[in-house]
Amino acid sequence: MTAQQAQAIHVRGLEKSYKELRVLRGVDFTVARGSIFALLGSNGVGKTTVVKILSTLLKADAGTARVNGFDVATQAADVRESISLTGQFAAVDEILSGRENLVLVARLRHLKEPGKVADDLLERFSLTDAGGRKVSTYSGGMRRRLDIAMSLVGDPPVIFLDEPTTGLDPQSRIEVWQAVRELAARGTTVLLTTQYLDEAEHLADRIAILHEGRIIVNGTLSELKRLLPPAEVEYVEKQPTLEDVFLTLVGADGRNGQDRNVGTNA
Repeated sequence: MTAQQAQAIHVRGLEKSYKELRVLRGVDFTVARGSIFALLGSNGVGKTTVVKILSTLLKADAGTARVNGFDVATQAADVRESISLTGQFAAVDEILSGRENLVLVARLRHLKEPGKVADDLLERFSLTDAGGRKVSTYSGGMRRRLDIAMSLVGDPPVIFLDEPTTGLDPQSRIEVWQAVRELAARGTTVLLTTQYLDEAEHLADRIAILHEGRIIVNGTLSELKRLLPPAEVEYVEKQPTLEDVFLTLVGADGRNGQDRNVGTNA
């Protein structure tokens, strides 16, 4: 496998403006197949814009992007067949049961044996016992897991999760985290956008921080932590957290960041 084939997502020089507002100013990153890549940043920094461009919902003003080997601008249909997108709020039908939601999506995708597809996904996401219940009776975490399960109907190789735990309680967030880990363990490539530092810290193989329209740092958690010197209190070394790294690079007021390159981005 060549280096390019090993990349599920390849982004170079991505730019996007809304009238006078320059949201993306040359975004570069790659995502390895079967990995979890976290795009981290504050609200309004452009994370969702990146996801919309990669999922062909929005056209970039400049730059290139390839998903699963297909160009998002010239091979949009192929890209859409390769991906699934889960937005910030669960897109499930509360009147239907969990199983009925999955069967509906499987039929819309013209899959054979939609009932078996639904049952397999219910088991995979630990929802078998709740499969016959109306989704209106589900907890927040169960709805989100069902939403992700629906995204996997048809086994797309790449899935975009745009702030998947927004508004969830701590227990529900942990349930979603486990579901995301299982996705990667089965070979699915996950691009996760989040504003929660602990979420990126717990899930991601690589983390990129988007700030003022650019990726200012991109690396593993260990690489990011090495950007800051260890602090010592009474001769006990304190390792920096991802929050320490984020606030140092971006600045508490969001205006004091500086560009750093960590690891390889090819």
